[in-house]
Amino acid sequence: MILGIVGLVCCCFLLGVPAIVLGVLARQEVAASGGRQDGGGMALAGIVLGAVGLLGTVVSMAINGLDLVLTL
Repeated sequence: MILGIVGLVCCCFLLGVPAIVLGVLARQEVAASGGRQDGGGMALAGIVLGAVGLLGTVVSMAINGLDLVLTL
């Protein structure tokens, strides 16, 4: 979840992908624990924040690339 928050604030591609991957791994671990572990919600929050940060980065790069093309 921390990587997702930092990736969202910094709009950083490099933190969005690990946030998604680690969130998925954490949700699998929670599901496999049979109720002994909790934190599935925090893992889901990390996935969502990582995806939003990643999407924000892609949109920002697309807008900047379009701006570059239009100024030529």
